[in-house]
Amino acid sequence: MAEIKKCYDCALLLNHDLLGGKWKLRILWHIIHGDNRFSLLEKTIPDITQKVLASQLKELEKSGILVREVIEENPPKIIIYQVNEEFQAVIPIVESICSFSKAYGQAKGITIRE
Repeated sequence: MAEIKKCYDCALLLNHDLLGGKWKLRILWHIIHGDNRFSLLEKTIPDITQKVLASQLKELEKSGILVREVIEENPPKIIIYQVNEEFQAVIPIVESICSFSKAYGQAKGITIRE
């Protein structure tokens, strides 16, 4: 387990230090809340590199948690990520982890900037 800091930029980063997984929960949270394209994820998670974002999305897709849909429009191709129907149960888990992290941070005097 990583050392718990006194300040976090996101509740899910605190969750990472408690439970592991720096990027995947954060990516899932954004996808669940509508940031379902690569470019949107880049904008809403500015501290992740393109390479890391791409690899994390591929891992989530490979595991079956995410489904990648390619929409062919003339000429652009749009790729949308969504939680696999089979694994919709991950949504309340991600929300619960976020809520837990916020409560833990508040109880321990840890600042969480959203």
